[in-house]
Amino acid sequence: MVAVPPGRVTLSDRRTRRSWPVEVGAFRMAAFPVTQSLYAEVTGLRPSAARGDRLPVEGVSWWDAVRFCNALSRGEGLTPAYHLSPAHESAVWDAAADGYRLPTEAEWEHACRAETTGPRYGPLDDVAWYGGNSDGRIRPVGGKRPNAWGLYDMLGNAWDWCWDVYDAEVYGTYRVLRGGGWSDAHWSCRASVRRRSHPTFRIDDVGFRIARTPPPRPAER
Repeated sequence: MVAVPPGRVTLSDRRTRRSWPVEVGAFRMAAFPVTQSLYAEVTGLRPSAARGDRLPVEGVSWWDAVRFCNALSRGEGLTPAYHLSPAHESAVWDAAADGYRLPTEAEWEHACRAETTGPRYGPLDDVAWYGGNSDGRIRPVGGKRPNAWGLYDMLGNAWDWCWDVYDAEVYGTYRVLRGGGWSDAHWSCRASVRRRSHPTFRIDDVGFRIARTPPPRPAER
């Protein structure tokens, strides 16, 4: 897990042509997307279309991702971050919990940018597997250059599920996807690009990475 400092990020949406600033607190994010090996260790399942321990897990829904977070938390003796009721399409995030969770999309973009201001944190071919260089397949995590904060595969390889609902009034329960994937064109692999899908959706270029909120520091005497 990599310590991500607090900061401010401006999110934008091409569909609605609006932008909005968000303050982001300090948190921790996994240096790599969740791999097939880790997913199998925690859940006993291997849902991915391509097979390989160091490949990002894909073919997982948003519900699969939040259930994984809770299972990993319980396995490490942490308080699960989510109270889940898939039958009622209900998920409540306990912000005080110390367990693993999905990043918010503001956290994701802040972590991806790592204080850069351009569309990417480095030259595309240096930092991402995408349609122009992946040879038509997903690649092992960590094969490209990380950003300045030590986070790998923030762009390309597999899209990341985020916690947020995309636009409840228009799309209902659809959740946010970030980062681009191994089959996408270059314009999809940018720090600002937002996509959405139904939380039950599964496909071979969508995975996730995990985050945690650090416990508060004890008060100084």
